Parts: sequence; structure tokens; C-alpha cells
Amino acid sequence: MSLAEPSAEAPLTHRRVLGIALPIMLANITVPLLGIVDTYVVGQIPRAEPLAAVGIGAIAISTVFWIFGFLRMGTTGLTAQAKGAGRSGEVAALFTRSILIGLAGGFLLIVAQPLIYWGALSLSAASAEVENLARHYISIRIWAAPAAIATFGLSGWLIGQERTGAVMAQQLVINGINIGLSLIFVLYLEWGVAGVAWATFMADWIGLGFGLWLCRDAFEVPSWRDWPRVFDGVALRNMAIVNTDIMIRSLLLMSIFTSFILISSQFGDVTLAANQVLFQFLYLTGHAMDGFAYAVEALVGQAFGARKITQLRRSVILCTAWAGVVACLLALLFWAFGPWMVREMSKSSDVQEVGVRYLPWIVAAPPMQILLVMLDGVFIGATRSADMRNMMAVTVVFYALAVWAFSDWGNHGLWLALHVSFAVRGFSLLARYPALERAARAA
Repeated sequence: MSLAEPSAEAPLTHRRVLGIALPIMLANITVPLLGIVDTYVVGQIPRAEPLAAVGIGAIAISTVFWIFGFLRMGTTGLTAQAKGAGRSGEVAALFTRSILIGLAGGFLLIVAQPLIYWGALSLSAASAEVENLARHYISIRIWAAPAAIATFGLSGWLIGQERTGAVMAQQLVINGINIGLSLIFVLYLEWGVAGVAWATFMADWIGLGFGLWLCRDAFEVPSWRDWPRVFDGVALRNMAIVNTDIMIRSLLLMSIFTSFILISSQFGDVTLAANQVLFQFLYLTGHAMDGFAYAVEALVGQAFGARKITQLRRSVILCTAWAGVVACLLALLFWAFGPWMVREMSKSSDVQEVGVRYLPWIVAAPPMQILLVMLDGVFIGATRSADMRNMMAVTVVFYALAVWAFSDWGNHGLWLALHVSFAVRGFSLLARYPALERAARAA
């Protein structure tokens, strides 16, 4: 296999951390940018209903796709540990496993699309027009599920080897095509909500093909099609355990975000649309900080596989320090330019007014997310998936209690409950970190 990625024995320096994180950050900037562009182009329609429909449809399809987000995270940890332990054959076999699981999972979602409609729309209190537009959006995007989910596995495999430049190239192609087509389909061809969905569908399939081309060196290694090794029972069971735990964790996490949007619909279409605008800032925060979360996944995974505790700790410290810098810069950005960004993302004066009213919650979000984002990466790299699952269950309970306790505060109470979930998620994982180090020593 061509080893374009750094050796697991390379010195752990700021430069190495930035070498992993910066390509991911540059690529991830285009992900919330895509959401901002989609919100912008639909927001040019001077009514709240299309924007609200994209909000419901996008969160619904993102939820079901991220049910399979375990494939990215689980593959990263397993690949990084295999690399750290010097098991190159297992690295190649993981490439094939992740792609096959992704394609199979996507086709399963296509078959299950009636259940997706029911889950997305039966719990929503939005108007009939919003629900009809959201159904049409989902009915188009669901056909890109195999490509989108297989890309999760492909990205995880690359990140685990520190090949984040390839991940950046793939994401730039996917999101660049998506943004360009959204502008054409909505602003020029006037396809409305359907235009946003078709742009994403086409970008996902083109992106998968480009990603496989980027990984063409993997096809030169016989292990990628060594079927007894690819379908090895022990390896598959280990992957299933890790992925199942992470899948449950992802379901629990998405239940928080999905319920947030659905509860928002109870406050009316304008508040729902405003929260959809503000959610783009949360996505921007998460994707910017994910660069260092992905770095810590790869570095902790390799240190865990090599049983190097000192390297593990240094990985955590260096990556978290850089994530803190990014979080503070984002908070300043939202404080200084947030009102202007809200006004640019919607032409509805009502949506603008409500969005600016709740903007302080967005300013507070980046610092609140440092701990949880980085510890997620640490536990993914160490494949301590049971801890992630259990602590997310605790988080959901506290979030639900907070939603109930602050229900009289309306949308402010809902945002406060979301911040409670940030705090519980971070500190609960921190409480489990000593057990992670003990596991690394004992293995």
C-alpha cells in the first residue's frame, strides 16, 4: 500500500496535529457553508414555509443518515489502532468492510423510506404546506443514501491513517458541486425545495466515485479482496460491537437535535425557521472543531494500539488546546457578525427578528462544546464505544428533564436545555477518562 500518510512513529508535535486537523477544518467549513447556502437560496423565497420545510426535511434525512455515522467513527478508531499495531493487512481489509457496510446500509434506508416519512412528519406540528414540501425533499434525497453512508466509511478509513488531505479533497468536491447546483437549481431554474434536494443527491454520488479514485492505491494491495480476511468472524464481531454502541450513541444524540427542531415547530413556522437559521451556526462550530477531534481520534487510536500512554495523553492535550483557540475565535465571530449573518440568511423580517433575539445562545455554544467534542474524539480513537453509549444515554435523560423543567420559558428554555446537554455530555465522558487509560495499560 502506498503510505502517503505519516508513520505512526513520527514525533507528536503541534505541526503534526495541525497537519491532520487543518485539511479537515478546511473541508468541514464547506459543510455548514452548504447549509448556509441552502438556507440562503430557499430564504430568498419571501415566505417562511419553504425554509421551514428544508429545516424539517434536512434534519430528518440527516438523522437517518447519521444512524450510520458509526461507520465513520468506528472505522477511524479500528483503522488507527491497526496502524498503530503495525497490522497493514487489517487496514486494507477494513477499507473493503466499511464500503460494503455503507452501501448495504444505504439500500436498507431506501427500502425503509415510508418509515422515514412517518417518523419525520407524524411528530411535527408544522403546517400542511410545510409537511408536503418536506416529504418531497426527503423523497429525493433518500436515493443518495448508499453513496452518503459509504462515504462515511471511506472517510473514517482515511482519517485513521492521517490521510486527511484526501478527505479534504473529497469533501470539497461534494460540497462544491452541491453548492453550485443549489444556486443553479433554486435561484435560476426556480425548482425551490426540490432543487436543494436534487443538488445534494447528485453531489453525493459524484463524491463517492471521486473518493474511491482517491483511494485507488488500496486496490493494489491483495488484502482488500482477501474475502476470508474481510469477512473474518472475530474482526466482524469486534467491528459489530464497536459500531452498534456508536450507532446507539448516534441515535441518542440525533434524538436531541431532532426533538429540538420538532419542539421548535410548536412555537410556529417563524420560530422554526429562525431556529433552522441558528442551527447553521452550531453546524459551523461543530465542523470547525471537528478538525481537532478527528486529529485526536487518529492520534489516540494509534497510541492506544501501540500501548503508549504518554503519547496518548500528549495527543489529548495538544488537540484540546488548539480546539479551545478555535472555539474562542468562533464565539467572537458570532458575537460580532451574528446579527448580520442572520439577516443575510433570511429575507423574512419576522425570521430575522426572532433569530437575532436568540443569538446569544449561539455565542455561548463554542466554549460549551470544547470538552464534549474533544472527548468524543478520544473515546472514538480508543474504541471505548460502550462508555460513549452510556454517557449519551445519561445526557438524553438530563436533556429531557431540562426541556420539561424550562418549558415555561418557551424557545429560550429549549435552547437552555440544549446547553444543559452539552455540559452533561462533556463532563460525563471526562469522568470515564481514567478508565480509558487503565484499559490502554492493561491491554
